[in-house]
Amino acid sequence: MTQMLEMPRVQTCTVTSCGYNHDGCTAFAVTIGSAISAECDTYVQTGDKGGTGKALAQVGACKRSDCVHNTDLECHAPAIVVGESGDKADCLTYEQG
Repeated sequence: MTQMLEMPRVQTCTVTSCGYNHDGCTAFAVTIGSAISAECDTYVQTGDKGGTGKALAQVGACKRSDCVHNTDLECHAPAIVVGESGDKADCLTYEQG
């Protein structure tokens, strides 16, 4: 039997242009990264309101295999912080290993 791991929380998101950010990230889960950046792939620039209505988002997947918190494409940080980086939303907890 496979043991379920607790996913890290999105502790803070300061990207107010995202449709999932309503006093915190309200997506059920976010995906972080690509092969070349640590951006939040769940970010969507819109005036529409999305998400669960509660700021309880978790990290569902992380594609940054070079991050010190990443094992087998799963984030093992206690929590992450998402913030603005130019016109994107980036995982500010990303740390190259």
